Amino acid sequence: MLDQLELELEELEASASEDEIAAEAAAARTTTVAAFERKRPSRQPFPAHLPRERVVEPAPCACAACGGSRLSKIGEDVTETLEVIPRQWKVIQHVREKFSCRDCETISQPPAPFRVTPRGWAGPRFLAMLLFEKFGQHQPLNRQAERYAREGVPLSLSTLADQVGAGAAALTPLFHRLEAHVLAAERLHGDDTTVPVLAKGKTDTGRLWVYVRDDGPFAGPAPPGAVFYYSRDRRAEHPKAHLAAWSGILQADAYSGFADLYAAERKPAPVLEASC
Repeated sequence: MLDQLELELEELEASASEDEIAAEAAAARTTTVAAFERKRPSRQPFPAHLPRERVVEPAPCACAACGGSRLSKIGEDVTETLEVIPRQWKVIQHVREKFSCRDCETISQPPAPFRVTPRGWAGPRFLAMLLFEKFGQHQPLNRQAERYAREGVPLSLSTLADQVGAGAAALTPLFHRLEAHVLAAERLHGDDTTVPVLAKGKTDTGRLWVYVRDDGPFAGPAPPGAVFYYSRDRRAEHPKAHLAAWSGILQADAYSGFADLYAAERKPAPVLEASC
């Protein structure tokens, strides 16, 4: 409902601006009347980290009043306009020249450059964008493929899916390191949240299980971390498998799926419940 209200507010703001511009254009062709000024929402300054490009308008060479040429700068007015540079695609050709020795006829060639995925054709920036669009922005691969095709780069859905799998495999060691760090904590915060899953002819509801390590409130020296697991349902077997080898203090809600973790006979040791 909140998303729907935001969409309606966006439409109202856009319509109000469009009507105001149309009214100003019509007023310029008719008799001047008292204008009604709509209160515009206050806009925050553009972020300071964005690069600035100064476009200095040509200064007058003579005074507009008397024609004198003795002009002295006393200040300037700066009006900022936000602009964007469209995304550019390019193909990088890695050339490895071959050389033959005139003495022993041995052929020499530089080694192949590093690739993020074995025999991968996607560069690291493109691969990062593809994965973030899918998992961070929740953009399905079919929509990404349509957008890339409009930009003149046709890529099939199966080709993109292959790169997603290769990227996930490349990130697996990093996930295991993060998982080991989080599950080494004595205290964990656990919870699950729904996530829409694209299915044939419909949208299913999957689950993301998150376990957070944050010893900051307890003056712990270890850095915080979070690890996520995915499942297609909310059965109790999932948290039981996630924390099979872990014991400590778990802060979670009253979901009954955590009950097996708190059992006194649990191995290697029972988990101490800390309710929210």
